[in-house]
This record gives sequence, C-alpha cells and structure tokens, in this order.
Amino acid sequence: MKFLKLIPILFIFFGNLPYNKVVHAEIKSPKDYKVLSNSSKKLSISNVEYFIKQGDEYIKNGDIDKAKDFYLDARKLAKQLASFYSDLNSSFKGIDARIPNEMQSKGKQALQILAESNERLATLYIKSEQPEVAVPLLVENIRIMSPNSREGKEAYEKLVELGFVDTKYNG
Repeated sequence: MKFLKLIPILFIFFGNLPYNKVVHAEIKSPKDYKVLSNSSKKLSISNVEYFIKQGDEYIKNGDIDKAKDFYLDARKLAKQLASFYSDLNSSFKGIDARIPNEMQSKGKQALQILAESNERLATLYIKSEQPEVAVPLLVENIRIMSPNSREGKEAYEKLVELGFVDTKYNG
C-alpha cells in the first residue's frame, strides 16, 4: 500500500526530468512577443527613418524622383503616427496618466521626424524649381515645431530666402 502512494510522487519527480531540455520556447525579451515593437515593422518611427535614409541614398546617386517618393512615404507615415499617438493621448487623458505621457513622448518623436522629412522634401522641391510646393511644407514645420525651434527657424529662413515673407525673424 505504501508503494502505491509513492507512485504519484515518482511520476511527478521523474515525469519532469525529460522535459528539461525539450522545450525551446524561451524568449530573451518579452517585447519580442509584441508584433509592432520590432523595428522591421511598417508602423514605426524607425521605418520613417529608413525611408529618409533611402531618400538620402537616392539623392547621393542623383535619382531625385525616387528620393522624392521615399521622402513622401516618410512624411505620410510620420503624419499617421503623430495622429495615432495624439488620438491615444486624448482618449486616455484623465483615465491613466501613464498612457498620455507615453503617447506625448512618442508623438513628439513622430513630429520631429515629420519635420525632418518635410525639410528634406522642401529642399528637394526648391532645388527642382518648385518653391510653391515647398512653402506649405515649410509652414507646416513652423506650425508643428514652433518658430523658436531649430527646425522652425530654418523653415522661416527658407521662406524669407524664397521671398514668401519679407520680415526676418530674430528669435
């Protein structure tokens, strides 16, 4: 009778041993389970940076049309990200303060990269003798980054150089 009571204990003890090295589902970082946390995914700031780098490469190679396409893709994705982060920020205000704080931080990154893509596009349009297409991009940079930021000052300076505005900004 005592032997029968030991059988479940033996199964528990010896039953676990064969499984020690059979399971290979270990993951080093829990973030790897999150589909969009990887930098290779399409809906990320790193992908916007990739589009900008590709555009820069095409500029170096002299292919302005392909560079413009990559800059436009970067701009479109950055605007989408900024909009999504803004929507989440406003949705969670007053409910959980951590989420709006995170969304505000990510939104700032998205706006920063949007300003960068706008700047590159505007420069490309100016060099292509299409300043009328560059002006809205420069104005958008001033609006989203503020006139006192580096990006805002550079955008306003370009507007002065283009003759769109006359008064120089001393800020």
